[in-house]
Amino acid sequence: MRAFGFARDVLRSDAAGAHRVTYTELFFDLVFVFAVTQVSHVLLHEQSALSLLHAVMLAMVVWWVWMFTTWASSWLDPERGAVRALFVVLMLLGLLLASAIPEAFGDRAVLFAVSLVAMQLSRSVFTFFAFSREHPDHAANFVRIIVWHAVSGALWIAGAFLPDQARLAVWLVALAIDYIGPRLRFWTPGMGGSPLASWNVSGAHMSERVSLFLIIALGESIVVTGAAFSTAPLDAVHLGAFLAAFAGTVLLWLLYFSHVQQRGSEYLEGARERGMIAQTAYTYIPLLLVLGIVLSAVADGLVLQRPVGASPPWTTGLLCGSAIVYLVGLLLFRRATGMRWSLTVAIGALALGVLWPLGSLLPTSVVTWTVNAVLAAVVVAEQLLNRRRAAT
Repeated sequence: MRAFGFARDVLRSDAAGAHRVTYTELFFDLVFVFAVTQVSHVLLHEQSALSLLHAVMLAMVVWWVWMFTTWASSWLDPERGAVRALFVVLMLLGLLLASAIPEAFGDRAVLFAVSLVAMQLSRSVFTFFAFSREHPDHAANFVRIIVWHAVSGALWIAGAFLPDQARLAVWLVALAIDYIGPRLRFWTPGMGGSPLASWNVSGAHMSERVSLFLIIALGESIVVTGAAFSTAPLDAVHLGAFLAAFAGTVLLWLLYFSHVQQRGSEYLEGARERGMIAQTAYTYIPLLLVLGIVLSAVADGLVLQRPVGASPPWTTGLLCGSAIVYLVGLLLFRRATGMRWSLTVAIGALALGVLWPLGSLLPTSVVTWTVNAVLAAVVVAEQLLNRRRAAT
């Protein structure tokens, strides 16, 4: 494969500090600030089971495109001109993808699908050429990835031309192929699966990138809260809903960033074989955290629209369900990064499950603050347990 490689090396070196997150990557992330906003607005504008399914699917697509780019940027050097050019192209395609999200299952289905497939294939083809000259085993891995992208891509594009119900079914299959691929190590006829050695990445880089995406998602919660409050009546009821939404965002931030983020990063960085850990703990599981944050942002927006009266079942479901999804993601992340199962996190999720069916009988403000109280109890309990472990 050496004949296919770039003439100049575009890979990161192994020197200390070479795997830091670069400004090019942060610039690239700006597109995903917009994309996350677009996803949350899908559910803000229409509350139904179908719109929820659409929003979850779109969030999964946004996360997967970003995550594949993060894996590639763990090896590619964004300070090289060719890699910067790649990121600019990916940004343009990502902006087209994000702009199509509100009508992805409607008039802009073709734009959405073509942008998605172009992002996946262009990045993987570029990385194949980057590895070909010096790392043929890694290049072979990206041949497998390109094959999987081509198969799912054909379904994404074909589905864009189908009627609504058929499109949804085909796109669900395409999304399943995208998500199953890494777990099967991109097994390809005639080539087999990728060796785990070809998945070795910088633990610090991967951890920091995922943490930054969670910050992007939390930022969407702030945007939704601020935007809804800016047009709401300035009274005690709406101010209380605003404070509850802000407190909820802070609690979600504390649950991950107080202790779990650092300990997870250290575990991945110290592991001998980082590939499977990075795949499980930093590729699949964080999707639950992202979904929890995005759904929580939608719930906050709905509460600010109607903060008085009994909590509608839809709002109650989003308030409790988003927090449960986040806590389950947190529980799985802890275990995947070598930490113990957390009884306090599990109890918090169960408590929210009990609150869910009762929420429709309670005022919206009570449900909101009760969810916050459960999350706060988990934060305090985890803090006390960490102090006790540190003292022993």
